[in-house]
Amino acid sequence: MSPHPPPEPRVLVPLRIDGEPPSLGQTLHALDGETMGTTWSVRFIGPAGLRDSTIAEAVVHVCDDVIEQMSHWTAASDLSRFNRAAVGSVRVLPEGFASVLDAALRIAAASDGAYDPTAGGLVALWGFGPTGETALAPRHDAPDFRVPSAADRARVHCGWDSLPWDGERRALTQPGGATLDLSAIAKGHAVDRVSELLTRLGLPNHLVEIGGELRGAGLKPDGQPWWVDLEPLSADCGLAPVRLALHGLAVATSGDYRKYYAGADGHRRSHTLDPRTRQPVAHGLAAVTVVHDSAMWADGWSTALMVLGPRDGLALADRLGLAALLVRRRTAAEGGGFEETFSAAMRELML
Repeated sequence: MSPHPPPEPRVLVPLRIDGEPPSLGQTLHALDGETMGTTWSVRFIGPAGLRDSTIAEAVVHVCDDVIEQMSHWTAASDLSRFNRAAVGSVRVLPEGFASVLDAALRIAAASDGAYDPTAGGLVALWGFGPTGETALAPRHDAPDFRVPSAADRARVHCGWDSLPWDGERRALTQPGGATLDLSAIAKGHAVDRVSELLTRLGLPNHLVEIGGELRGAGLKPDGQPWWVDLEPLSADCGLAPVRLALHGLAVATSGDYRKYYAGADGHRRSHTLDPRTRQPVAHGLAAVTVVHDSAMWADGWSTALMVLGPRDGLALADRLGLAALLVRRRTAAEGGGFEETFSAAMRELML
C-alpha cells in the first residue's frame, strides 16, 4: 500500500443545476469516431430503440462541414482557398466560418494580439503547419528543420487588426499574405455544433467530446450531471485531480505538457507561439483550462491565456470574468513541480 494516498479531487459545479432527469425508458447511448485528426465521442440519453447510426451520421456530417470550411490542412477548404487568394479578392464566408472568425477577432482584440487568427504563416514557419506541397517550412521534428531567423520571422504576415473583415456582409478581403489558422478555436466550434444538433434532435441530455474538448447538457438518468476529470499533466505531477460537472458548460485546455519539441540542443520549445514576439512562449505556463458555456469560446480563451502567461493571463481572466485554471511549471530554483492558480470565476465553481 502506498504511504501517500492520492489526493482527493477538487470538485467544480455550475452555480445552478436544474431540470428533470430523463423519463423512464430512456437509456445511455455511446458513439465514437474520428475527425479532424483526432477522435470524437458522444454520450446521450435517448429511447432504447433509437438508431445510433442515424445520430452518428449526423455528427460526422457536422464535423465534415467544419473541416470543409475551416481546415488549414485541407487544400479545398474555404479557409485554404482564402489563404491562396489573390490580393484584393473578396470572399463571402459561410455562416459558421464567419461566426468563428468574428469570435477569433474579438479574442484577438481583448488579448492585444496574444491570440491572432492570421498567424498561420508563423505556425508554418516554426514547423507546426500543414505538410506536403503547400508546406511553408519543414516539420518541427524533421531532420532539416532549422529555427527561423529573426529576419524570417519578421517577413511572415501577422496582423489580425489589419484584416479587412465586414462581419455584417460576412465578406473577407485578402490583403496579401494573410494566412488564417483557426485550429485553436474551430474544434470547439464543432463541439458546440454537435451539441446544438443533439438538442434539435430532441436529445437535450448529452456529453460531446472532440479531441479532449467537452460540452455537457442536461442530466443522466440518475439525475446526476455529466462528471468529467481534467487530464493530469503527468501521473506524478503532484496536483490533486479536478472533477467538473458539465451541466450547461464546456471545457477546453491548452498547453505544452503533451505537445512540445525538444531540439538537438536539448532546449524544450512549446508548440504555443506568441504572435507578438513571433516565437514560442517561454514563460513557464504548462497548461490553461477554461470553463465556459461555449466550447468555442473556452477553446479560444484557453489559447489566448496560454500565450499571455501566468501573470497577464490571470489578470485578463479576472478582468473578463473567465473561469480559468492556470498551471505553471516551477523552475529548478523553486524546487520544480507545478503550481496552480485559479481565477476568481473558477474559484466560484469550487465546492
